[in-house]
Amino acid sequence: MFKKWISSLIVFLFLSTTFFTVATYAKSPSNTTSRIEGMLVVDVSNSMKSSDPNNISYEAMKMFIDMASLKGDKIGAIAYSDHVMREKALVKINSEQDKKALKEFIDTLNTYMYTDISAGVKEAVTVLDSSHEQGYFPLIVLLADGNNELDPNKSRTPEQAEEDLNKAVAAAKEKGYPIYTIGLNANGKLNKDALTNVASSTNGKFFEATSPDQLPDILSEIFANHLKLKIVPVNELIGNGDFQDVKINVPNENVLEANISLISSQPVEVKLVDPSGKEVAIPSDQVLLSTSRTYTLVKLLKPVQGDWTLKVKGVPQDKIDINLVFNYDLQLKLAPLAKQSYKAGETVKIDAFFEDNGTAIADKAIYNSMKATLFIKDLDTGKTEESPLTAGDKGFSGEFKLGKASGYEVKVKAEDNSFFRETDPQKITVQKAAAAPAVKQKQADEKPFPWLYVVGGVIGALILGALIYLLLKYLAQQNRGFSGQFVVEVRDEDTGERSNPQYKKLKGFKGKFQLHQLLSLSPEFAETGQIIFKPGAGDSLIIINHSNCTIEKGGRAIDAKKGQPIKRNDRLRIVLKQVNKSIYLEYIS
Repeated sequence: MFKKWISSLIVFLFLSTTFFTVATYAKSPSNTTSRIEGMLVVDVSNSMKSSDPNNISYEAMKMFIDMASLKGDKIGAIAYSDHVMREKALVKINSEQDKKALKEFIDTLNTYMYTDISAGVKEAVTVLDSSHEQGYFPLIVLLADGNNELDPNKSRTPEQAEEDLNKAVAAAKEKGYPIYTIGLNANGKLNKDALTNVASSTNGKFFEATSPDQLPDILSEIFANHLKLKIVPVNELIGNGDFQDVKINVPNENVLEANISLISSQPVEVKLVDPSGKEVAIPSDQVLLSTSRTYTLVKLLKPVQGDWTLKVKGVPQDKIDINLVFNYDLQLKLAPLAKQSYKAGETVKIDAFFEDNGTAIADKAIYNSMKATLFIKDLDTGKTEESPLTAGDKGFSGEFKLGKASGYEVKVKAEDNSFFRETDPQKITVQKAAAAPAVKQKQADEKPFPWLYVVGGVIGALILGALIYLLLKYLAQQNRGFSGQFVVEVRDEDTGERSNPQYKKLKGFKGKFQLHQLLSLSPEFAETGQIIFKPGAGDSLIIINHSNCTIEKGGRAIDAKKGQPIKRNDRLRIVLKQVNKSIYLEYIS
């Protein structure tokens, strides 16, 4: 422990004497992958019969699933009324069968009486918390009319429902889960303000939908905004009973997928010709086809660069809207700065380049086809200046001169007609000029200053202080109390019977406690004596599992041998091994 502490102290002292630092922000998933982690949340209460009589919400969810990538995107779905009615955990999509299963789940949804938006949003946040993986874009798509209708036979008030929604929205914002809301308004009773507030509070966006032909633009914009893409308008056709040619340009070889959506009131036929003039089978290993009663989606997988021809045959006089969204597997990186120390007035050289799967791309054609801009933010004034970068064989380059500010933040943005990417920002802290110390003539009989003793004394004092700190911290930890309570239920897996909920307050425990203690030390549950709870940061708990029991959170098994955090409203299932029973726990206020 002391070696680790002293090593950290030495590093800290070294850094504290440095005049210049370059710090890189924590990597954002938006710059490392193009995979998404989307929870589709839909209102299935009675009011949707009038606000969404044609089930546009179901069509929207299916189209979202069809647009998702086969390269591991994760999609889940939640249907709610005044509580969660049906739920589909996040499914990692690796095949068309995975998408089919999700769409079949949507077709089985029923309608229920009452509505409480907070139930759906809260559950979506919980699922993302338990299933989120590093390198994925998390997001929530909420489809609703924005109105609550609570059960009058229950004690829940509108104020409580609103408070719970605000808490769920705040949690989504804190965790970086943007909520995109799609308001259904066939009856003109849409609560636009409520859905707009949910979206804007979480860096999402609000959309209004009254007809299926609005879905492609809405879903394309959600995909584009979330994955840093651009929508490419293709064409609008009027069907004439014959095949009509539509040009689809694939700009470079780094397009991972091309999603071509066709919206029409009547079915359409499509054929596809690649840049060499050869007709490609639809569907095939290279091209996927998805159809619904309101749309047709053609997905090209890793298409070759060049001009493709989509042949579209529609019913005479039927309008066909065509849109295109590319999915790129490119990330823009900012090269490390040339040196570790700068002074005011010096020139800083900037280089940026694309990576594909961690490999730098050296392709002059790609860089020349894009516009790259350097953004320089003065951290003293908050003002940002822009400077164009020059395209070369291996990336973009440029330079800028440091002013008198104490620090700057720089990032690069590159874009073309179909997508854009931004680098993670880098901070530059400028070295401050130090006044030269006065030099004093040493007298012949002057003795040298005893630096060795002073440094030794300081280090000794620091070590002593560390010992005292660690001791006090240990004593405080052992005496730290708990807040909140657990709702405890026991399920007999043989009969399916479930005990009545028991509320176990935690304020009587200090330092740590065993699950066995919550279960009144019943001999039947002796194996839970090796499941320990300790206080965590804030009002959270830490669960440590030294038993053979399986612990699930949010429906997924977790490894708690070294400790896992438990937050308010988290739900746990403890699967026992010595008896065929499960313990259900919910941590509440």
